[in-house]
Amino acid sequence: MVASDTFAEFLGEQLAPLGRVTLRRMFGKSGVFCDGVMFAMVTENTLYFRVDDQNRLTFEEASSFPPLNYRKKGSVIDLAFWRVPERLFDEPDELLTWARAALAAARRVAVGMLKTCPR
Repeated sequence: MVASDTFAEFLGEQLAPLGRVTLRRMFGKSGVFCDGVMFAMVTENTLYFRVDDQNRLTFEEASSFPPLNYRKKGSVIDLAFWRVPERLFDEPDELLTWARAALAAARRVAVGMLKTCPR
């Protein structure tokens, strides 16, 4: 399920210091983009941030929740998006810290994909 209009508006306000934040429907969820880079996803008004090896420690608290995943041919595929703890919605500065770490991870992933794509 995609983000509700109210939740999307709330995220836009909270994450505005990052840059131009937009949400776009993707695979029955909402992708959250900053200046064209997808760094988060929303499903059922639950926010998930991009995690990689370099920012995993920042998100250690989020590891208590299952990552965003899907089923494929009987297997569960974990995506590199971890659920944002609810308490961060009451702590806007810390939410931005996590969002910046997620955006940095998303940019690293994007650069890695460009390096491995055949031309």
